Amino acid sequence: MRDAANPYAAAHIQVWEGREAIRKRPGMYVGSTSERGLHHQVFEVSDWAVNEVLAGHAGRVDVALESDGCVRVAIDGPGIPVEAAGHTGEPSLEELLTRMYTGPRRGGRRSVEVGLFGMGPFVANALSSRLTGEVRREGVRWVQRFDRGAAVGPPSSEGPTTGTGTVIAFRPDADVFGTAVCSFDTLAEHFRTLAFLNRGLDISLTDRRPAGGPRSERFLFPGGAKDFVAFIAARAGTSEGTGVLGFAYEDPRIAGSVEVALMWSHTFTGGIQSFANCVPTPGGGPHVVGFREGVAAAVNAFVQERQPLTRIDAGPGPDRFDDGLTAVVSVKLDRPEFEGSTRGTLAHAEVRESVALAVRDHLSTWLAADPRRASAVVSRIATDGRAAGA
Repeated sequence: MRDAANPYAAAHIQVWEGREAIRKRPGMYVGSTSERGLHHQVFEVSDWAVNEVLAGHAGRVDVALESDGCVRVAIDGPGIPVEAAGHTGEPSLEELLTRMYTGPRRGGRRSVEVGLFGMGPFVANALSSRLTGEVRREGVRWVQRFDRGAAVGPPSSEGPTTGTGTVIAFRPDADVFGTAVCSFDTLAEHFRTLAFLNRGLDISLTDRRPAGGPRSERFLFPGGAKDFVAFIAARAGTSEGTGVLGFAYEDPRIAGSVEVALMWSHTFTGGIQSFANCVPTPGGGPHVVGFREGVAAAVNAFVQERQPLTRIDAGPGPDRFDDGLTAVVSVKLDRPEFEGSTRGTLAHAEVRESVALAVRDHLSTWLAADPRRASAVVSRIATDGRAAGA
């Protein structure tokens, strides 16, 4: 509709697509144009690399912050396909870096959620002043260069090589992020969490910017969520209290898997940290509700059956068990569903019963195996209950 006073027609509408849309509104794709968005740009590439490892296409991820301001993400393995070399099947190097991807994650529960929209390195390429993709495969080193997301030319063969693997090196665009600088500690926290939630995942982070020499850290935790809870306790400067209970299982009823670890301490409360497909869920959801119900059911049953020396009132609710508790609850689903666009709350109602039953059974066995430990847990709850009622 148009009139003389407000001459607005279809010709006035601008449609932005691909890298132009990302560069026009970068905050929509990486959250902001400050340090937070800069880190998200790095995660778009590093999380893609993690998924290559989880899919069995590589063995480890190496991330480096170079002294010239570039970020370098490398994986081993055979190297991703290069269309110019005639490789077919998986997305090629140029497709990975120049095409928008939407739809279900290919790995389901065996992959991490990448970015806000799952576009991966494509977003990082669009928001970089320059990017280089390098593939070493079948004895040949292939390189393709990009300028603000646009290919400078096709992939080119740059001689023989004895190694294999894929490297994506990019310089975040100062026109987008200004003077924002990557924080080693922020990146390390993200990689550490991914390594805890995916046991056996091997990630390294190296910072070559300090004048005093490089700083490096490696993240590899065979114990998974158990190691996560122990780390939280150690960082707080407390002992592991009752010891850490941890277990993991696959559940076809929810088309996914569950991993839980927990401990009680008299000096520290780490709270319940929950995740769905490695995405933090600070808003909780049915996996957290089920966890609380399982803990309450196991402890209440233990008290009623064994009558330890320190007793608590009958049937305390799930909230009574939080003080002194540190726990990690992680679910991985083939088709995760979240409430809202920020994905802070899980929405799978059927996960609740699965987690509750598993926590009840494993915690009941754990308490029965060590009466002294069980008495410490129950005494803790009893003391808190009397204090709350005073």
